[in-house]
Amino acid sequence: MDRVDVGGRPPPHVPSAAREPSLHQLRLFLVLAEELHFGRAAQRLFLSQPALSQQIRALEDRLDVELLHRSSRQVRLTPAGQALIPRARDSVAAMTRLQAVASAYSRTTRGKLRIGAIGGEAFMPYATAILTELSNRHPGITVEIRSVDFVEQVYALPRGDVDAAFLRPPLPSGLRGLHLSTEPRVACLPADDPLVTQAPLTLAQLADRVVVDVPIPELRQWWDFWTVNPRPDGGAVRYGPVAGDMEALLSAVARGRAIAFLPAEARFDYTRRGVAYVDVVDLPPSTAALAWLPRHDNPALTALLQAARTVMRRAGQDWATGRPASGGPAPGGRRA
Repeated sequence: MDRVDVGGRPPPHVPSAAREPSLHQLRLFLVLAEELHFGRAAQRLFLSQPALSQQIRALEDRLDVELLHRSSRQVRLTPAGQALIPRARDSVAAMTRLQAVASAYSRTTRGKLRIGAIGGEAFMPYATAILTELSNRHPGITVEIRSVDFVEQVYALPRGDVDAAFLRPPLPSGLRGLHLSTEPRVACLPADDPLVTQAPLTLAQLADRVVVDVPIPELRQWWDFWTVNPRPDGGAVRYGPVAGDMEALLSAVARGRAIAFLPAEARFDYTRRGVAYVDVVDLPPSTAALAWLPRHDNPALTALLQAARTVMRRAGQDWATGRPASGGPAPGGRRA
């Protein structure tokens, strides 16, 4: 029988397909190489010991090389067996990745997705359109929406609490994002603030107002963007009460302790007693994004990202909310 070195090519007159080990056999060999005991390896693999031995013999026959020294007392790897281990690992890993990619593109992709959403993002038109597209493409994927507060948006993805999240940039460090929408921002003021009747306002008119703060340093860059700190004239924002979520923020505003800046959609999603929303002419717009960790092996997440990109292509790369950009508060700080 012709011999061939591990990792080399068989002689030209031998069909290569007849020499190639199966992925299943390589996986069995790697487990046996870890255990160096047929009984323990067979138990891990849920096989009988004779079946495992038969598969390893078949692998050696395919490669035409002895991989193991067997005796009644022990099993040892031959030099060829040692040399095969890294290549076998590479082959198994490559095939596993290939199967994951193929699964992600399959119409029969199944799984569960936990999707975080800050504020009312799960109810925005772009989020609804993306989740509908995902459901139409992959009915076997179930989706669980989880509300995340200001602090949780930093940790939920790295900790694995959620697989993706609808967030408001700037995104936390280490995340990738798909831009979904651009919309104006508004100032959130106590309903009895004299400036409410003077809208639209400028940032200079709000310079002396204390602004709600956030609870952890990791949110500083994000919140400096949202509070426009520093202001265009170089002045620093004066921060006041701390809030970890939207309800705490709105409560601080309603009680007259501070102001805040929010997406214009807040006019419709967060109508509260004692709160008014006013336009600010020099307030930069806000954006929305779908965020995820850049490295993942989750076919369901891949399917979500494909659905999101499809929706955004249809929308022309930016999804309009369908809401008017301006409009003052109704009496008592509530819209009619």
